[in-house]
Amino acid sequence: MDRRQRKTREAVFKAFSRLLAKKRYQHITVQDIIDEADVGRTTFYAHFPTKEDLLDQLCEDIFGHVFSAVREREDSHDFSSRPGTLRNGLTHLLYHLLDRRDDFASLFSGDSGGVFLKYFREQLAKAFDGMQELFPESVPKAYAETFYVSSFAELVSRWVAEGFQESPETMVGCYFALIRVG
Repeated sequence: MDRRQRKTREAVFKAFSRLLAKKRYQHITVQDIIDEADVGRTTFYAHFPTKEDLLDQLCEDIFGHVFSAVREREDSHDFSSRPGTLRNGLTHLLYHLLDRRDDFASLFSGDSGGVFLKYFREQLAKAFDGMQELFPESVPKAYAETFYVSSFAELVSRWVAEGFQESPETMVGCYFALIRVG
């Protein structure tokens, strides 16, 4: 993707986030996004066939990078040489949320929060896939995965609502301490 395309996508992502802070997801139209981002309709549709695709791509930009096998050094954090463990992946994810806190505070808040949390949980489920060593043998995989994903999503939601007060390492440490109880 060239610089111009990246700039357009970023403008659309930021416009979408601003709109989510003001309106319900269901009430945001593609025209609203186009107007807010100051891009043409054709340009928008060249990048995102639908509003749902925009939300998918926003999530994919975050999660695809965080849980990919190839990680690069970033300005605010460096996970490039760390092993691809679940703990490192979740911590890395929280750094991305922290880096884009303004965007994610609006995505997690209000009526749009439920829509984003659905996507967030779906992506987290991919991160937990293959982590059966965490799951008690007596609990079916689907139930255990739902528990771990939902628990982490709710913890993150609370972290965002409280203004990202704790560090990503602290949050992930709390999560692992909690899931080991019981």
